[in-house]
Amino acid sequence: MITVEEYQARVLGQVEPLAPRRVPVAEAHGLRLAQDVTAVLAVPPFDNSAMDGFAVRAADLAGAGEDRPVALPVDGDVPAGTTLPTPVGPGRAVRIMTGAPLPPGADAVVPVELSDQPPGATALPEQVLLRREPAPGAHVRRRGEDVRPGDVVVGTGTVLGATHLSAAISAGHGELLVHARPRVGVLATGDELCPPGTDPGPGRIPDSNSMLVAGLVREAGGQPVPLGPVGDDPEVLRAVVEAALPGLDALVTSGGVSVGTKDVVKAALTDELDFATVAMQPGKPQGFGLLEGRVPVFALPGNPVSVMVSFHVHVAPALRRLLGLPARVPLATARAAVGWRCPPGRRQYLPVLVDDGPVPSVRPASAGGSGSHLVASLAAAQALAVVAEDIDAVAPGDEVGLLRWS
Repeated sequence: MITVEEYQARVLGQVEPLAPRRVPVAEAHGLRLAQDVTAVLAVPPFDNSAMDGFAVRAADLAGAGEDRPVALPVDGDVPAGTTLPTPVGPGRAVRIMTGAPLPPGADAVVPVELSDQPPGATALPEQVLLRREPAPGAHVRRRGEDVRPGDVVVGTGTVLGATHLSAAISAGHGELLVHARPRVGVLATGDELCPPGTDPGPGRIPDSNSMLVAGLVREAGGQPVPLGPVGDDPEVLRAVVEAALPGLDALVTSGGVSVGTKDVVKAALTDELDFATVAMQPGKPQGFGLLEGRVPVFALPGNPVSVMVSFHVHVAPALRRLLGLPARVPLATARAAVGWRCPPGRRQYLPVLVDDGPVPSVRPASAGGSGSHLVASLAAAQALAVVAEDIDAVAPGDEVGLLRWS
């Protein structure tokens, strides 16, 4: 057997970050920006009104007030979206809506609340009484007062949320250069697998691994590409893999990597993958290699707990590397709330429940311990307790490593 660190080094030594991709803004949510977003447009892109009201020349309302309103003829309407607004001549006004371009000649806006006109959809008046002397620039948003062309709007490395995308669009962008989600093929193997929700019948089991791996890929920042399940026929498996490779950045298989007579992944990909026994429990049998010199393939054991553990220990760090992120996440620590046995000579990864008190404590998620077949207990697990190879038992109060996924 080789150590966990030796196997991780073997895997990560062959995984390189994916080249950034340019994607539509609508597809960039949650992705990490690979290049500064600099403004192409000014924000706002033109002088516009901050209020519904009347565009005026401020000098025409000198001395106006509640007890001394000034009457101005109204020459037209300027709704939002107008491209040729009606000019405002001396001693005149134009009705204007929020966001509409400031008309030529105007230098201020008087809100409708400070006029004799009712708010809302009303007919254009012939004249308006205005009860406020505005300062030049009152209720006017000036072009570029928020962002000017060339300004950095969103910085490299930002994980893009809704506000970042809105800012990028406002600044004139329809596409962004990002570290895109790796497209990860998901392939469960075994003649015993049957579709979810069907009666398995004798000797068969529901295919939970396909959904498990797809969900883990998505949670790790990847885009799952379902490819299976596939039975124990090496030629069929190889054909499925070869057909899918052009659209993949990585591939995760489950099952068929141990020492059985029908280990289909070993049989189909023995020339491309290196298979190893890793000093960990569960998840001892592992396989890894590159297909076509570029697509990392992670061949995981078939038992669901082994799949989950193997994914967090080996696959998730590699997906972070593909995303251009640091591959390794430091382990936290916790105290054991109860005792349990550990496998001699192998690092234990035990699904646990976590009590987040002042000092986090953990207990096994299943009364059955860390058996790789205990799939139903995975629903309760919140993390993995990590126990070193040279420890054969954990006592209450002992410190253990804690690998969390949320």
